[in-house]
Amino acid sequence: MARTPQPTYRALRIDIAAHDADAWSDALVDAGAMSVDVADPEAGTARETPVYAEGVPGERGFWPVSRLVALFGHRDDPGTALAAAARALERPVPASELVDVADRDWVASSRAQVSPIEAAPGLWIVPSWCRPVDPGAVNVVLDPGVAFGTGSHPTTRICLAWLARTVKAGDTVLDYGCGSGILAIAAAKLGAARVDGIDVDAQAVQASIDNARANGVEARFRLASGKRTSQPSRFDIVVANILANPLRVLAPLLARRCRRGGRIALAGILESQAGEVVDTYSRWFTMRREEACDGWTLLAGERERRDS
Repeated sequence: MARTPQPTYRALRIDIAAHDADAWSDALVDAGAMSVDVADPEAGTARETPVYAEGVPGERGFWPVSRLVALFGHRDDPGTALAAAARALERPVPASELVDVADRDWVASSRAQVSPIEAAPGLWIVPSWCRPVDPGAVNVVLDPGVAFGTGSHPTTRICLAWLARTVKAGDTVLDYGCGSGILAIAAAKLGAARVDGIDVDAQAVQASIDNARANGVEARFRLASGKRTSQPSRFDIVVANILANPLRVLAPLLARRCRRGGRIALAGILESQAGEVVDTYSRWFTMRREEACDGWTLLAGERERRDS
């Protein structure tokens, strides 16, 4: 008897309030999901609500109740991943539905959903398969591959807007947790004289190197070594778009990498977590809440002119 072929993928569906959609998406990816799609749970019915131009500031990016569809390999355990995501967010495990998914051209499907994004006036993030909207603008050409950082996530957008306001010609910039290299490359195109990027993921480092080469900019990317050097390089600007807990752990390291009088920007922080991060970094920096978007906060500060 012939065996019935196994499905290529399994999709886990959950319905989440809009303000929690980003947090659940990130937690599911951290728990092992290959990707997470956000859609209208009423799609295909008379109650369907169109949401256009996802990622454009000033426009709603999610539905009041958003359907998250997390994609897993057929050998993965989506239920275990959902429970892990719930623990990470300290939330109850939501009701879910599991369906089998046949294979298709996922690259073409995902590319069709991505378009150029103006992260700040005159600063565009352009997928490598798209033409620039404004050829005369600062255009960061991006092919993220497996690394985080397409320009559409609120934390990436507020970091890019901060860099556009902050970077001056000749600045030195460190992007800690560089992902696709998007922030480091943007800083180089905005006039930074030296740009370094660090990540714990070798694939992210390679994606950053490839993206910098595609943009024709000089930037140095490397894996985080975990070794403390006696005299680490210090930078005019340090930016880290990670998550609140790792940022608190990394505070002494990031403080050592920022020169006295230099500036820091921290993102990946939910608004409810901002106070704790500010308290942690206040030992070295004069911190403030700089900007918020879709429940995420960017914290910025200046390094005090003394060592603590």
